[in-house]
Amino acid sequence: MSFVVIIPARLASTRLPNKPLADLGGKPMVVRVAERAQLSGAARIIVATDHADIAAACAAHGVEACMTRADHPSGTDRIAEVAHTLGLAPDAVVVNLQGDEPLIDPALLAACAARISAGVPMATCAHPLLSVDDAFNPNVVKVVLDKLGRALYFSRATIPWHRDGFAADRGQLPAGYVPLRHIGLYAYSNAFLQRYPQLEASPLESIEALEQLRVLWHGVPIAVHVTAEAPHAGVDTPADLERVRLFYTS
Repeated sequence: MSFVVIIPARLASTRLPNKPLADLGGKPMVVRVAERAQLSGAARIIVATDHADIAAACAAHGVEACMTRADHPSGTDRIAEVAHTLGLAPDAVVVNLQGDEPLIDPALLAACAARISAGVPMATCAHPLLSVDDAFNPNVVKVVLDKLGRALYFSRATIPWHRDGFAADRGQLPAGYVPLRHIGLYAYSNAFLQRYPQLEASPLESIEALEQLRVLWHGVPIAVHVTAEAPHAGVDTPADLERVRLFYTS
């Protein structure tokens, strides 16, 4: 399947200032992310940014960038603007890859894009959770699927709740119980991506602080590609940055 990767990248970051331009083995992080995307077989990779310094860094390394408005409430809104600016066809598949994922598995991008179909305009990914601590961690987002592999619900809570198993022991995962952790990688048909910014916010997303719940609340299906292994973590903190720097310098 042909798909386009758009990488939203903002310079402002509360925990890690200038994060997209952080040096990773001689190249800015946002360029490293684009390089990973190039390995996915994507037809085109574009960085969506509101800052000239990021656009300049991309240009210096041969990465396409597109300037956007600075007032977008989310990365999804930002990539929707870029897809519109580029005049992508309604049936074009757009993958939303965060600009702080320099170790993303390129195959995951292609697998996510492949889940888009005529009746399913949005897709994401998940992997099995094997740690009871992660299962009860509200910072680890869980997803429950239907028989077709589509999302029923996303939550910071432990879902599905194993009634009997957790009644007996919450110190370990019950036998045969494998909850799924959501991976924050998304693909959309461009037609739906253009519709997304106009969708009314849902009370569920406000409660859980999970943007994707808006889509389910409006009755739009989300396909979920389940991968066996957990992907490398992105860069949110100085410690994360040092971990990724070791990868690029070793």
